[in-house]
Amino acid sequence: MKKPEIPINESERLKALNEYRILGTKPEENYDDITKIASLTCGTPIALLSLVDSNRQWFKAKVGIEAEETVRDWSFCAHAIHSSEPLIVEDALKDERFFDNPLVRGEPKIRLYAGFPLQNDENLRIGTLCVIDREPHGLSDTQFNIMQSLSRQAVAFLELRKRSINLIESFCSHTDEGSFISTCSYCRKAKDTEGHWQHLDQYLSTRTNLNFSHGICDACIEEHFPDVLEVWETEKKSKDLQNPTP
Repeated sequence: MKKPEIPINESERLKALNEYRILGTKPEENYDDITKIASLTCGTPIALLSLVDSNRQWFKAKVGIEAEETVRDWSFCAHAIHSSEPLIVEDALKDERFFDNPLVRGEPKIRLYAGFPLQNDENLRIGTLCVIDREPHGLSDTQFNIMQSLSRQAVAFLELRKRSINLIESFCSHTDEGSFISTCSYCRKAKDTEGHWQHLDQYLSTRTNLNFSHGICDACIEEHFPDVLEVWETEKKSKDLQNPTP
């Protein structure tokens, strides 16, 4: 087994990961939805949103496995973060880097691994969105493109989380009780002290006892992920043909 090398920018990469303050947090619907869509789109039993920490890979969202993390030395994702290009391994048993990996020889018996790096604006890769199968195969062009879109969406959620945390800290350090909060009359975002606009639900969650959950509504699926709809509609038509209504 070839252990993954440590990136030359490892300290900066770990700093970027820690700024999201997400390691060890509870499951969240918006990240869970991304792995569900990835699994359905690629037809794989396993999909993971994997974050590569200093000595482990930890799963923020997962489909098809119970494990919360694995050691970094076994991690396919720790190999994938060395490049901005996706890492596609169609048959791990035929790859000299992975053929004797414990995750290949034992559960979950990885054959296909397709990892799409989670890369921020500073080209720092903190983990991957990946799909895994126990049978060797590749991805179609449509599946590949959807996975790239989903990985970008995952990074967008992480960036929104970081900005929200920064906003909370800004409010916590603010001592002027008489200040007004500036909100947009159209999109309902709130402006922080640095002039950055944040979603109002994040602002309210810091000022009230209200709790919020997030997903992807039908309209946004249609607007931002038309390829996903196309895959779903094709699958539905196929099922209807196989099981016609009497």
